[in-house]
Amino acid sequence: MSNLRRQVLSAFKKLHRTRQYVFQGDANALAAGRLKINESFLQNRNESSEDEIQKMIKLAQDVDLELRTNVIQAQKKEDGVYELRITPETTRLDNVVFNPDAIIEKPRRQRGDKNTEGCCGGAAMAALEAEVQARNK
Repeated sequence: MSNLRRQVLSAFKKLHRTRQYVFQGDANALAAGRLKINESFLQNRNESSEDEIQKMIKLAQDVDLELRTNVIQAQKKEDGVYELRITPETTRLDNVVFNPDAIIEKPRRQRGDKNTEGCCGGAAMAALEAEVQARNK
């Protein structure tokens, strides 16, 4: 068996293991994930270009990483209360507390900015409107 074929099968199996791990206990998500993975691999079954196959293997590895680190399950316990299933691999970020009294200042004008409307002082919008009017005539 060629090395490339072995890599494809490895990526396929790993995606299915990840699907089972991430969506554990959710029959709908497990079934939908199985269908999507199988469909994607079957669709590209006849690909013969090694470069394209390597790109697809890389995509499968990226999807696997994304599923393991960024997908969490939430199960509704009661109105407004959800239980999250967060795995050790889930990416955690610092939680910044919302300050309702924060003062948000308007951005300062850039040098040479004569008009605060639009990104180009309104010139781009005026040019676009003139072009539309010219086409309508």
